[in-house]
Amino acid sequence: MIATRSRRVSRVSVKNNLRVIPIGGLEEVGRNMTVFEYGRDIIIVDMGLQFPEEDMPGIDYIIPNADYLRGKEKNIRGVIITHAHYDHIGAIPHLIPKLGNPTVYATELTRGIIAKRQEEYKNPITIKTVKKIDRLKLRVFDIEFFHVNHTIPDGVGVSIGTPVGTVVVTGDFKFDHSPIADAPADIAKIARIGSEGVLALLSDSTDSQTPGYSLSESTIKKNLDEIFEHTEGRIIAATFSSLISRIQQLIQLSEKYGRKLAIDGYSMRTNVEIARTLGYLEMKKHTLIPINEVNDHPDGKVTIVCTGAQGEDKAVLMRIVNGEHRFVKVHRGDTIIFSSSVVPGNERTVQGLKDGLYRKGAKVIHNEMLDVHAGGHARQEDLKMMINLMRPKYLIPVHGHYYMRRLHADLAEQVGMSLNNVFVGGNGQVIEFDYRGNGKMTEEKAPSSYVMVDGLGVGDIGQVVLRDRQVLARDGMFTIVTIIDSKTKRVIGEPQVTSRGFIYVKENFDLVNATKKKVKDVVHHATSKDEKVNWSYVKDEIRDVVGQFLYSKTERRPMVLPVVIEV
Repeated sequence: MIATRSRRVSRVSVKNNLRVIPIGGLEEVGRNMTVFEYGRDIIIVDMGLQFPEEDMPGIDYIIPNADYLRGKEKNIRGVIITHAHYDHIGAIPHLIPKLGNPTVYATELTRGIIAKRQEEYKNPITIKTVKKIDRLKLRVFDIEFFHVNHTIPDGVGVSIGTPVGTVVVTGDFKFDHSPIADAPADIAKIARIGSEGVLALLSDSTDSQTPGYSLSESTIKKNLDEIFEHTEGRIIAATFSSLISRIQQLIQLSEKYGRKLAIDGYSMRTNVEIARTLGYLEMKKHTLIPINEVNDHPDGKVTIVCTGAQGEDKAVLMRIVNGEHRFVKVHRGDTIIFSSSVVPGNERTVQGLKDGLYRKGAKVIHNEMLDVHAGGHARQEDLKMMINLMRPKYLIPVHGHYYMRRLHADLAEQVGMSLNNVFVGGNGQVIEFDYRGNGKMTEEKAPSSYVMVDGLGVGDIGQVVLRDRQVLARDGMFTIVTIIDSKTKRVIGEPQVTSRGFIYVKENFDLVNATKKKVKDVVHHATSKDEKVNWSYVKDEIRDVVGQFLYSKTERRPMVLPVVIEV
């Protein structure tokens, strides 16, 4: 049986269950946010966003649904952030003001990136810097941090002492024994926490499908070094804006081979500025040059590090390929390094980007050719190692789609855990632990639906609006304007048809004319009686009749918008 830390239990009379509620992050990669509730005390770990799916046209991103916390704002003792990626911090500007402005706790680099992003919003928030050696007392919760490796420095896992036992959140992690610009994960501290007794472990599942151990950043640097050594032209490296360790490698290699380095992309420049100010990036005085000076140096003496490895429309690399960048054009002989994994759903766009680069005479190197990117998430052997170090009574796989978390559960079984003690639930699933250290997934579910952000609108795009957008994107729009004589109730002239994204009107006269006749028939039928005409009913009838008619002729269902004007 797992022992609990007596120094933590003795301070509070044990009479409540600990409730663990993952609001997001259990059915997707992103939107990470977990609520821990004991009596009248609540803490939150992470508050991230999720990027939109392909069937969400116009949506900027998605944030967690915080409705469960409505009316409980005064009980929130703090929000703890594990690291500075947007899938863990992106919802902070939207949710913190609505939750009564609880204090946010983050390590130094994470705090700097949150604070910089917060400048875009008018609502001030309180952020306190914590060190990895710090302990926090947030009412009933005793918080301790431990260092983990990820693709951004200053990542931490969180140990949460409660009256019923200790719960550990790994955050996004991997074990890297020879990292770049970072220290190895604090395995000794992780083992010590495990030896003191862990009731439940919430562990990263994002790379649970990959066998073996995670690649070290040192391996990546060795491969990048080989590229630098044998490349005569410019090197353009595209990577994630927050991948500080990779940017550090590119800086070091540029200095080793006598290259000037330019950085482009707003988010990347911002993150580099913060990391340099806080001492997380090192470079010589004259290494960095502005992007507008890259053409002042020989191609073989220039490195460009930029955003856009996912093929984003407005990112730097796409603008370079399309010839839209003010200072950088693709030169024959350029070597383009895609130093990132392809986010699922972006494969086609990234392939198009590679094709465009090759057409212009560039050479492309990506991860399937050579290891030029190491993911930041634990592979199978790392996950087993974390379980063995922590030795939890219960495992809650988090951070991933269902199959990722199911595979994580299988790994736990391989190292001796009973599947009865592995909770593979869903977003909003309330998990409870009683004072005896017994846990269960309850039937209760907290709200966990998507809250979509579109421009300045937060949550005002619901399923109905999204469904309309999907219809417009798929089958287009068909508008019919009909003018009615108020005295005779007859159609004046011909109905006017406008089509967008459905058909080209000038090439489909027969279909358009047949549709106009259908509209006239509906109006005639509705006005043939002596009763007062219900024009709302007439519009609905036009919509239904025209919709069915168009589908019968085209097998497509455009959004039909009837307009009836009585004059």
